[in-house]
Amino acid sequence: MIKSKENKKKIRLWHIILIILLVLVLGGITAVWADSKERNELAALTIENIDFSHLKDGVYVGEYIGTKGHFRDATVELTIEDGEMQKIRILKGAVDDKGNPTELSKGVTILDLFQKVKKAQSLQVDAISGATLTSKAHLKALEDALKKAKDEN
Repeated sequence: MIKSKENKKKIRLWHIILIILLVLVLGGITAVWADSKERNELAALTIENIDFSHLKDGVYVGEYIGTKGHFRDATVELTIEDGEMQKIRILKGAVDDKGNPTELSKGVTILDLFQKVKKAQSLQVDAISGATLTSKAHLKALEDALKKAKDEN
């Protein structure tokens, strides 16, 4: 009789463990499925080749807003002085609650990516390894700001 109660307790414990594991697995599958549309949208994004010459001085806000999801939406503020990029601030995206850039991969932040853009004078730079989609969203936001800063005269 005592062994029977112990066996029932063990079986009940295993059932609880299996149910918890099943819920976790189903939750993970649901999260991946829900994110897949946004991931596909960002993977298909193309970043235009913007001419960095003849930029108008001023402060410009650019944004990327996804149509399939908003987890990786990004907004940046670009300051142009003497026709050159001087400062880029992330207003929305890969930043913490205090507005500081978050580390995406091996100590690298989006601001490091923006420094590569500034140095190359091109948006055609390699994305941050392990954060390709987040990189593309922020580059698209920067592209939007650069288009606004473009002097068409």
